[in-house]
This record gives sequence, C-alpha cells and structure tokens, in this order.
Amino acid sequence: MVLSFLKQIEACGAVILDDGEESQGKKQRPKLEIQLADRKRLTVDGEPAKRSLKFPKRFATGSSRSMAQLFRVLDIMHEGLVTGTPTTKRDIYYKDVALFGRQSVVDTLVDDLAATWGTQRCDLNVRAASKGLVCGAGITINLYSGEVVQGNDTEPSNIPAGEDIESFGVDEDIAWVLVVEKEAVFQTLCQLGVTHGLNIGKGIMVTGKGYPDIATRHLVKSLGDALPKHVALAALVDCDPYGIDILSVYRYGSQSMRHENDTLATRRIKWLGLRISEVMEWDLDPSLLLPLTDYDENKIRSMLKRPHLPRRWRDELEATQARGRKAEIEVLCSLPRDQALRIGVGDSMNNPLLAYVEQKLHSLISRAS
Repeated sequence: MVLSFLKQIEACGAVILDDGEESQGKKQRPKLEIQLADRKRLTVDGEPAKRSLKFPKRFATGSSRSMAQLFRVLDIMHEGLVTGTPTTKRDIYYKDVALFGRQSVVDTLVDDLAATWGTQRCDLNVRAASKGLVCGAGITINLYSGEVVQGNDTEPSNIPAGEDIESFGVDEDIAWVLVVEKEAVFQTLCQLGVTHGLNIGKGIMVTGKGYPDIATRHLVKSLGDALPKHVALAALVDCDPYGIDILSVYRYGSQSMRHENDTLATRRIKWLGLRISEVMEWDLDPSLLLPLTDYDENKIRSMLKRPHLPRRWRDELEATQARGRKAEIEVLCSLPRDQALRIGVGDSMNNPLLAYVEQKLHSLISRAS
C-alpha cells in the first residue's frame, strides 16, 4: 500500500518531454488514490466492495486529512508489529487526537484495513479492549502470560482479549451457558447464585453489556464450538428490536465485522427470551410495557428488510410493531406475586426472573438431550 502511494507521487513528479527525457523541474498536479475495503457494501460474490481515498478533493479544510489519518494508523500498526507491542483502537486514537478528531475514524480505518488484507484485527497487533464479564466456577481461562482466570459463582470476572487466551477448561458437569444482554440483569443473576443454585445443574453466564465486543463474542464462539451438543447455549435479551439485533450479532455476526464473522458467529445459540408473544399471553398490566420509540420503529423496519432473518424472529418483530409496545427483561422483577404465580414464574425463591430463566433453560436442556 505504501509502495503504491510512493509510486503515484513519483509519477506525479516527472513530466515526459518529447525526446523521452524526464524533467523534475516542472510538476504535475498530483492525483493520488488508495483503495480500501468497504465493509458496508458487498459485491455480487459476497466480498466487501471497494472505497477510495483520493487526493485532491474539493474540501474547504483541505483534502489530505483522510490520507494523513490512514498513514498515521498504518505507522502505529507497523510500529506495534515491529516492536511486538500490542495496541488498541483507543490507544491509536489518543496518540493523535488532533488528527483523528473522533474515535470512530480510527475504528473504521482499523477494521477496513483488516478487511482489505483479509486478516483479523489481532494479526495487525491491534487488540480488542474487552468490556465483557463471565460468571461461573465451572470455567477456567489460561492466558499465555501464565495467569489463570478462575471463574466465580457470585463475582464476575473480566473476559480477557481472545489473543491472550491460550486455552480454557470447562467442568464436565456444566449443563448450560447463558448469554445475558444487560449487565444489570447479569449482576442480579450472579448475586442470586444462578450458576450453581438451579435445579437444572451448573452453568456459565456471559454478558457483553449490550452490543458485545470482540473478546466477548470470541469467548461465546469458543464455548459454542467446544461444548457438547447436550449443553444448552442460550441468550436472554430484551423484548425489543435492539435485543433481537444483539442476539443476531452473537448468532450471525455483525455487518461491520462481516470479514471476521466465521471466527466470531455462534450459530448454535438459542433465543431463551424475552419474547413479545409470551408477554402478550401473560396479559400483563399495560403500565409494565413501554411504548415503541421512533428509533424502535425505524430499527424494526430496517431489520425486517434483512433477507436471512429467521421466520420466528420476523414474527416477533412484526408482533412488536403491531402492538406498539416492548418489554424489558426487568419487567419480570416488577411483577406482583399474584401475577407471577398466575403466569407460572412465582415459585422459585419468590423471584420471577430466576424462575423464568430456570424454566426456559430446563426446556432447552430437555430438548438438547
């Protein structure tokens, strides 16, 4: 990429005279172009399309900024590879805030460069800063540094970056893995000791705190590949379009990282809940349900256009749209006892959320066996 850029500059600096001799005294107006993968668009072959960075362009503030940003990212990446020092997108941004302006500029360039060369981000020595958590004494994560992350049933542990993990071990009696959308719900279930206190066996819980980062998706993918089929792997998400979209990221991968989806998508993950169809059957107090916002409506319309959306998911989105209401997971924590008993989730430690999770996991484990 750098050589191509330098050759273009060289070509702009020489004018071929009539007799074939070159003169460096007269300069042409430079016309430079660098092509990158465009992860937002696909070709007919399913590969990322191309986008171009060009100079000059008609900008009041000058048109060299985009190329300067690209080569600054390349410079920092190259330094990290030569010295063997890993970096993160956040680190890159803070090394030249004035040039980049926004974190999103760095994020886009790093992922576009990886897609351009058909590599993973870690191959460029750019690590994913992890925000995810894992809970459960049944998992042990061994790092290349020699450190061991031992899971705990009541205190969550930070998920290490995937490239730091040498191996992990899972107890043979693990019966289920639950991915939880929200940290608040995850922490509540941790405090209730859900990974060791249910009648359905020991389990492991994971949260990406909303849309998951690469490290969280890598761990879920690794568990999905390694665990036997009789171990249930499920996700608990909000009953709204964003919850379903987060589930989709775990199961099918993200649009922006489609070049890495083969190594990050966990196809065996099941949708535990919460579903609008079951919420409607419960006939809950309308005050417990939230009205759809304009953002929700737009998200639903966008998701319904996806060609490979599962029929069951499409039905749930259309039902949500028709009802004009959504339910968050926390609605289970707000149910009066008589209502919880009526819908069958009021008989486990007087905690409807815990009862719901146990019932749904039991059903999945039974089917998997």
